[in-house]
Amino acid sequence: MPKGYVILTESIKDPAGMDAYSRAAGPSIAQGGASVLAADGRPQLLEGEWHGDRTVVLEFDSVEAARAWYDSEAYGRAKPLRQAAADTNAVIVSGFDLPPRGA
Repeated sequence: MPKGYVILTESIKDPAGMDAYSRAAGPSIAQGGASVLAADGRPQLLEGEWHGDRTVVLEFDSVEAARAWYDSEAYGRAKPLRQAAADTNAVIVSGFDLPPRGA
């Protein structure tokens, strides 16, 4: 089963509010079994347009696990803090499992 990834691009309006969000969201991320793969305040744009000041990539065991975290009560308590402190785009994407060699 492919991994699931949550990607957030955040245009931060209130840095102190985002700090509060990070403190509140951290335990829910750990409870959801996620790994933080990236949290970059200066992504290097290669093409097109990019939204926000910071990009965050979370890895979950599956898309279903990512969705369960996003919809969880624990993250539900943190989410309004982020929504008040930043304009955010958020997506869940499915990882890609390469076919076995020689298949």
